[in-house]
Amino acid sequence: MGKVTVGRENSDTIDIHFEDHGSGRPVVLIHGYPLNGASWEKQQRVLLDAGFRVITYDRRGWGKSSQPTQGHDYDTFAHDLKILLDHLDLPEVDLVGFSMGTGEVTRYLAKYGNDRIRRAVLLGAIPPFLLKTADNPEGVDKSVFDGIKEAVVHDRPAYFRKFLDDFFNVDMYEGTRISREAYQNCFIAACLGSSYSAYKCVDAWLEDFRDDLPKIDVPVLLVHGDQDRILPYASTAARLPGLIKDLTFVTIEGGPHNIGWTHPEEVNKELLDFLER
Repeated sequence: MGKVTVGRENSDTIDIHFEDHGSGRPVVLIHGYPLNGASWEKQQRVLLDAGFRVITYDRRGWGKSSQPTQGHDYDTFAHDLKILLDHLDLPEVDLVGFSMGTGEVTRYLAKYGNDRIRRAVLLGAIPPFLLKTADNPEGVDKSVFDGIKEAVVHDRPAYFRKFLDDFFNVDMYEGTRISREAYQNCFIAACLGSSYSAYKCVDAWLEDFRDDLPKIDVPVLLVHGDQDRILPYASTAARLPGLIKDLTFVTIEGGPHNIGWTHPEEVNKELLDFLER
């Protein structure tokens, strides 16, 4: 529907594709890896029917946005978001991030404050800090992420197949909460993304957000599945109470990573209740 230029790489611009629909108070939906803005279909319709203006966009490297080989870090991702919000001149925005998108929400609020932002929602959160270090023993061993990068380089489509199996907990929910056709649609979206972004985004997952979280001064809703195999519940969501001042925390029992697709009734109810307060 539209695009905004956020930078340049050599002879070409770096453009972010966005969709802007409806009227009312704006809600910006920020997608997860390895999908794009179209992955919000189960939330977009509900929000539009509730009277919100809904903006989705494709992160650089994914969907219809440019596929540069630079800027695959959260400072840049948050700046891309700021350019989009400034371009649309959006007031009183509700930011909703899923998975990688929760990093944009967190870094944006820490760097740019709440001048435009009313509330924030984190679905399947990546903060506070995913990497295991001496002062972060709850994290995940770096060897896991090195293995992911090796798998992406070796056979990216094969890696996406394994990733999406855990994204939806296919062994639990295929045929009930995730159809083979919906799974295949996500697989195609993943493969159409930039191969370089698929590799470099893994480094962004290791971002330390612990200093960002106390700077968030808007109400935040956190929704996370307790069977998340991508961003394990104990290493992520369970650690956020106490790190964010005004936090509402909802656990989806049996929920995999992509709870927005597998458990939309529960997620959408919590989302609307929070945004309509």
